[in-house]
Formats: sequence, C-alpha cells, structure tokens
Amino acid sequence: MNVQQQIRTASADGTGHFDVVIAGAGISGVGAAYHLTKQCAGTSFVVLETQRSFGGTWLTHRYPGIRSDSDLHTFGYRFKPWTSAPIATAAEILSYMGEVIEENALGPHIRYQHKISSARWSSEENLWTIEAIRTDTGEAVRFTANFFWMCQGYYRHSEGYTPEWKAMESFKGRIVHPQQWPDDLDYKDKKVVVIGSGATAATLIPAIAKDSAHVTMLQRSPTYFRTGRNAIEIAETLRALQVDETWIHEITRRKILFDQDAFTRKTFEEPEAAKKELLSAVEAYLGPDYDIATHFTPKYRPWRQRIAFIPDGDLFQGIKAGKASVVTGEIERFTETGILLKSGNTLEADIIITATGFNLSANGDIDFSIDGKPLDFSQTVTYRGMMFTGVPNLVWVFGYFRASWTLRVDLVADFVCRLLNHMKEIGARKVTPALRPEDHNMSLLPWIDPENFNPGYMMRGMHLLPKRGDKPEWQHNQDYWAEKDEFPAIDLGDRAFVYE
Repeated sequence: MNVQQQIRTASADGTGHFDVVIAGAGISGVGAAYHLTKQCAGTSFVVLETQRSFGGTWLTHRYPGIRSDSDLHTFGYRFKPWTSAPIATAAEILSYMGEVIEENALGPHIRYQHKISSARWSSEENLWTIEAIRTDTGEAVRFTANFFWMCQGYYRHSEGYTPEWKAMESFKGRIVHPQQWPDDLDYKDKKVVVIGSGATAATLIPAIAKDSAHVTMLQRSPTYFRTGRNAIEIAETLRALQVDETWIHEITRRKILFDQDAFTRKTFEEPEAAKKELLSAVEAYLGPDYDIATHFTPKYRPWRQRIAFIPDGDLFQGIKAGKASVVTGEIERFTETGILLKSGNTLEADIIITATGFNLSANGDIDFSIDGKPLDFSQTVTYRGMMFTGVPNLVWVFGYFRASWTLRVDLVADFVCRLLNHMKEIGARKVTPALRPEDHNMSLLPWIDPENFNPGYMMRGMHLLPKRGDKPEWQHNQDYWAEKDEFPAIDLGDRAFVYE
C-alpha cells in the first residue's frame, strides 16, 4: 500500500461542526492544515477535497513531463526541507506532500471526494454552513464551521481554457487540452502541434518530442524563459560538507530568494538589461543564427507575465536537435489535416494540443451567500489579497507569481492562526473586513494592475475578482520580499477588522 492509499483509507467520513473548514487538499490546503495543528492547538478542522486524493494541481494534471516551473526549495514548505533537484516532477511533489500529511497525522482530517457546492453565512448563528456532494456516492453532506479557509486555488480544475477557432470541427485528428490529458493518446511517430508557449508547453514539448515524429510550438507571441542547471550550487556544496538538511534548506531558500529579489528589481529598474540576460541564455543554446528576435523576444518587459524555468535548457535542446520547432503567427482556421495561419502557411498535424491556459475560478465554483443574499466577490474590496469587505470569517489563499506560490501559503497561514488566536483571546466570534473612514474616498481598481502583471487568464477573468484600493492594506501585493515583513506586523486591532 503506497502513501496515498494509506492516507485515503485513514481519512474518516461524516459531517458535523468544526472550528475551521479548509477547501482543498492541494499545496495550500495541506499547508493550512499543518499550521493549524502547530499554531492553534485544539482547533477542530476538516479539509474538504474534490479529488480522490491530495495534491491539487499535481494530481489533476497528468500530461507527460509535468513538473514545477519554480524551485522546490521555495515552492516546498518552510517547515520541511526539500532534498532533491529544485525542479521536480509531479510524482516527486506528491510524494513530498504525502510525507507532510503522514508525518503530521493530517490524514484523518481530510475528506476526499467531497465537492463543495455552497457556503452560506448566517450572522444570527455566526456560522458558515458548507454543503458538499460525495462524488463517490452522490450523497449530500453538510458541515458547519466558525471559519472558512479557501485553499482551492484560482482556476477551474475540471476544464482548461481553449479558444474557439474557426473550423475546429473539421480537423480529422485529435484535439487535446493538457488539463484533460487522455490516457489513450498515442503520439509516437505523430506530427504534433502544441498551441501556446507558456510553462505547460515548455514542459510538455521536451517530454513528447523524443517519441513524436515532430513537435511544433505554435505561438501568437513569444514568452520569456530562464535557463540553468537543475541544481542549486550552494545546496550541493553544503550537502557535500555534510551540513544538516534543515540548515541547507534555510540557507538555500535565503540564497534563492535573495537572487530572485535582485532579478525582479532588475526587471523594473533595468528592463533592457534583464531582457538581454534572458535572451543571451536562449542564444547560448540555439546559436547566433537562430531567429531569436521573432520567436523568443516578447514585446512586454520581463515579469509582466510569469517566467518559466527551463531546466538544462531541454526545450531549446529539442529545437536545436530538430525534434521540435517554433512558429510564431496567428491562426486563420483549422483544416482537416492541421492549421492554416493568417500568413498563408499551413501546419500539418495528427494531434493538436491546446496549451492555452486556465479558466479563472475566483470562488472555486462555490455558491456563496451572506444572510440569504448571493455574494458577488467582484463587488468586494480585498484586504491584502486574502480577505474581502463584508465577508465574515473567511480567508482566501492566492499565492505569488514572481516568487513561489507556497511562500504566501505560509505567510497567510501565520496570519490566520494569529487572527484565530486573537479572536479567542478577545471573545469575538466574527471578524469582517471593512473600509475605514479614511478609506471611503479611495480609488477602487482592478485586482491586479495590468501594467504590472497581465497573463491571459487574469485578463479574461478580471471582472470576477474583487477590487483593490490604492493603499497597501487593500491590495494583493506580488512582492513577497515586502510582505514577509508586513504580514507579521499587521495590527489586528486596526479598524479594518470589525469584531463581534
């Protein structure tokens, strides 16, 4: 019996009341559960997970080669050392998460195959009522909780985003989105076109290129990538010196975060120098004669969209070896045998893979209501990207894009645990974020400034997200290096928190 099977069988069924309900057993939900056990002793909680096991993204996505696009020394939790190569496979990440669950006896707190359908807040009872469906039995179940911790992520796991192109139905081959990768897809000796050039495409292409006849990456516009060895030199050195893994973990994390901070600042202060650094690394693999200007030089400055790490330059090695190629252009329509571009060129394909992104899901597809009135998150204002005006006893985990997602999981967990302990100390059963008198003339803006960060899925779904203000308290800041100091200093007595 493997770790996942052990944990699945250990998790009890049933309904009832808990101090905290956590939505999702992915990287955020498992982290939240851990911190509750360590920082809020005696707090009862349950984790409700739609899937058959833990893992979230790393369980949902099963396409070939799936791996992290940020290092595991910082994508891993601060409390558990990562001891392998920094860019890890989904299987390695699941194994790591399984160890966290097993080592900290979190399994009995998790209910798998529980899909949350609604969450209703009652001010009369100061309770959330969480309705869910057992996907294995079809049974409706109900939980009540004082506090609801949304850790379900930011996109719809059930379906990826695929644009509607002309004549898609005419294509005689298979069209596949990586988020719904079929078990029976045979790409051996087939011509494959991958539409998209983000982290998914950059991961998938090297994994299938060696067996396919040829893989073409078709992109409307280029993406920035970072390259390097799949190793952290300082970690290797410390390990060779037989330094304790806990020390190695902390030192390596600090070194990576220091370097990331320096590069991020460079992209804002010296964007041309940062751009040159990124493109020079690509040229080192593809050579000076490759048309990097057309295929790997975006029009936007670095870090306005996520930069994926390409370990050992495997994507570029496949291109140089002739197993893969890049075409930059727009689709006119699909044909029976492939794709016709607006340029007039055609791409022959047996399989077309639409690595075109996610569908944003701001509320986890949960039907929310407050005292019988439907809750529209887009009409709220966010408190530091984790709480919302007018919504009591609720926190949402939304991680970082320019740094590892999990860094914010740990920060938010520290805040939530401190908030729960504070409420207990002052005898409060309810806390609701509210604009202070000095905030009422504040400009209300989109969740994220598109001049700062503008990936497609965010732009498509911005209307679903809460508003932000023009003050730090009312924004989702992408700056981990500021928030790591700001979050512990949050004044729980601030008038932004209304206790009852």
